[in-house]
Amino acid sequence: MKNNNINVVKDSVTIISEGVKLDGKLISKGNVRIDGIINGDIQAEGNITIGEHGEIIGEIKAQVVTIGGKIAGTVVANEKIILESSSKMKGDLITKILVVEEGAVFDGKSAMNIKDKPANLVSTNTLLK
Repeated sequence: MKNNNINVVKDSVTIISEGVKLDGKLISKGNVRIDGIINGDIQAEGNITIGEHGEIIGEIKAQVVTIGGKIAGTVVANEKIILESSSKMKGDLITKILVVEEGAVFDGKSAMNIKDKPANLVSTNTLLK
């Protein structure tokens, strides 16, 4: 049976657990789940999920981004962004499909065409409290 390493990487999940703090850039060929704190940009060829306790200050790029925690920065998703009811988002969203659940907090601009970036992106250094 042939093992295709590309599929193994794309199906893998990198987890940043609650209690972990990372300062710097995170790049993944697979999926990423964040329950800790990241001060820096995140890029994944797969999907990114920010759990309810996750906090990000930086730019996020992925196929699908699901946000349950706090984000300060720009989120770019090639397919879809989901703001769960527990999410607090301060910054801009760029995606094809945007889902905002009741209770989600969103302060910024959204563009529903991946080719169109908002003209004046929100810049912030602090998370919503």
